[in-house]
Amino acid sequence: MAIETEARWVPIAVSCDILDGTVIPARLPTGPIAVWRSASGSLYANGDRCPHRGMRLSQGFVRGETLSCIYHGWRFGADGACQKIPAHPKVSPPKTINCGPLPVTEANGVVWGAATSPVDAPDQFVGHDALRSLVVAASTDAIASACEGEWVGEAIAVTLGGQNTILLLNPYGPAEVLVIALVPRGLTAPDLVRVSTALEALRRSAEAVGEAA
Repeated sequence: MAIETEARWVPIAVSCDILDGTVIPARLPTGPIAVWRSASGSLYANGDRCPHRGMRLSQGFVRGETLSCIYHGWRFGADGACQKIPAHPKVSPPKTINCGPLPVTEANGVVWGAATSPVDAPDQFVGHDALRSLVVAASTDAIASACEGEWVGEAIAVTLGGQNTILLLNPYGPAEVLVIALVPRGLTAPDLVRVSTALEALRRSAEAVGEAA
């Protein structure tokens, strides 16, 4: 069962939240990860610990096509291997110094990650794109109960702000879930505001359901 959990795509972020040359923290069921875009726009993910002193790489910075640890500046490439140790510039780091590259891809404006390479592509929601994400302090069941939506695989289809909305769920724990809302492509700005406002109301309702349980 653990292998099945690890080898599946999990929604971890909204694509537009990761600009070129930036890194953000994210989470898989197996633990925290660092997700980053190189200066050229390529997307990567790896374990969120520098193999040197254990500093979180998601607190580091991107230099060109590499990710650098904020502590001592150790620099890692797309394959997770250490490319440079600033304190020892003449030393070629062994390939065994590696921060663990992870599968990552994008679809519908969503960044999907996995602990091991899944066989299939992430779920496709034709005609929908990501609006925003938020963390809800409640269980997935509380969210489903609060929105009275319909389960579509591991997502929930619901009407928010008058629009057919898809909620992608990434449970961080028994009472904490990352929710990414997908909305129909081409909505007007007022439509997007209404959906976002309804999503905030859903968060409050789900958290109230969770507290009452």
